[in-house]
Amino acid sequence: MIQRACAPAIRFVVAKGAKGQSATVLHLSCHVKPGVNSIREGVASVSDESIEVCVAAQPRDGESNKSVRQVIADALGVPKSNVTITKGMKSREKTVAVDFAETKGTLEDEVERIKNMLLGSASR
Repeated sequence: MIQRACAPAIRFVVAKGAKGQSATVLHLSCHVKPGVNSIREGVASVSDESIEVCVAAQPRDGESNKSVRQVIADALGVPKSNVTITKGMKSREKTVAVDFAETKGTLEDEVERIKNMLLGSASR
């Protein structure tokens, strides 16, 4: 059995953007469950290691990836165009990047705020 190193499910990455401006990108480690009943679609749970995302779409022709992007965008209140899958296009384990214009507090505060937003969408 292969064990994964425990990485936080929610991470902020600050990088230099165009024209020397810094851009803040949120990275989410997600475990995706495709093909669920459409009533169960959404963020199912949030732990320190992973965010469980259930989507009704089947894992073919990128359908489930599109649904994952939509679920994350809806949960965080950002446009779907700000959400990209950066790792795991053909896997249930995905890294999802979300572009943020700015952060409102310290990075620790922002991680907690994002976690609460995801947990809030999970309880719906």
